[in-house]
Amino acid sequence: RYEKLYLLKDYLVTRQKEIDAYNKKMKADTSVLVNGRRMTNIGVFRHYIENYLNDNKTIRKDMALMVRQMAMEDRGIPIEIYCFTTTTVWAEYEEIQSDIFDHLMAAVSYFDLEIFQQPSGSDLKRAFFPGTESLTPSEQEKQ
Repeated sequence: RYEKLYLLKDYLVTRQKEIDAYNKKMKADTSVLVNGRRMTNIGVFRHYIENYLNDNKTIRKDMALMVRQMAMEDRGIPIEIYCFTTTTVWAEYEEIQSDIFDHLMAAVSYFDLEIFQQPSGSDLKRAFFPGTESLTPSEQEKQ
């Protein structure tokens, strides 16, 4: 299904050829899931992000652009994005950054991944004591 994404089409073809060549060279029995090399959803997502940024007109192409997988933590596998915008106007920079993360948060589920956020006290209260959560200000106004 990733082949339908124009930002990944070329990468997927090239990467699969590399993987197939490696597995053939190593004589890996790929009928067993853990033998040989394979693409992963997080690896494909990482390349999607990189291609998304390279395709974005508000990101500089003459400066460093990097999307990297950080060390695994107890809360997941962080992805770091390092790039520069075409503007130095603070408000415009913040808007660009927000647009990028809005898009990535919307796209992440397509890759069968989830974004982790540390639970807050109200999250835990709702989870362990359903029906006891406090009303939001807008809900209070309605009463």
